[in-house]
Amino acid sequence: MFEKLVVIDARAHLMGRLASIVAKQLLSGQKIVVVRAEQINISGSLIRNKLKYMAFLNKRMNTNPRRGPFHHRAPSKMFLRAVRGMISYKSPRGRAALARLKVFEGVPAPYDKKKRVVVPKALRVLRLAPGRNFTVLGDLATHVGWKQAAVVSKLETKRVSRSAEYFAKKQAVLKIKAQAAKNVAGAVAEATATIKQFGYQ
Repeated sequence: MFEKLVVIDARAHLMGRLASIVAKQLLSGQKIVVVRAEQINISGSLIRNKLKYMAFLNKRMNTNPRRGPFHHRAPSKMFLRAVRGMISYKSPRGRAALARLKVFEGVPAPYDKKKRVVVPKALRVLRLAPGRNFTVLGDLATHVGWKQAAVVSKLETKRVSRSAEYFAKKQAVLKIKAQAAKNVAGAVAEATATIKQFGYQ
């Protein structure tokens, strides 16, 4: 059974493993939004991954470089390309699958108000051996030309602050409701017992 929309928090997930799972779900018809793409991890040290990416930057069309390949610097675009490589994106089915995916740096509205999930099979702490080097995708992107890291970080700080305030207010309201229910428990005990006889809580 499909969810209407799945929002994945990509923080501390391994890029290739997450991309393969996302690709499979897209081809099955699931709509997916991936947030916090700048926090995705890649196995291997930063210098190793930077050297790989610099080699990729040298690949271009000999006669007309404007035709590709295109070298994206934003983490969201890097992840999108990784997923694209796992889908036959030139076929109608592949095009439709890729259209079901959205990737963002940070957690923009309205996804900051939606439930976010993780993918256990792709989490770095479960898949990468302790002590192994890994690279944060945002750091790699910054080294190869991405210039929005400071902006995303600033917006994320604001979002976390707002989220903490909302959670504190919510907990206070729940506490008041629980106390109110406790205060009237004796007065409505008879009515509650009658309701329970009919299978209601």
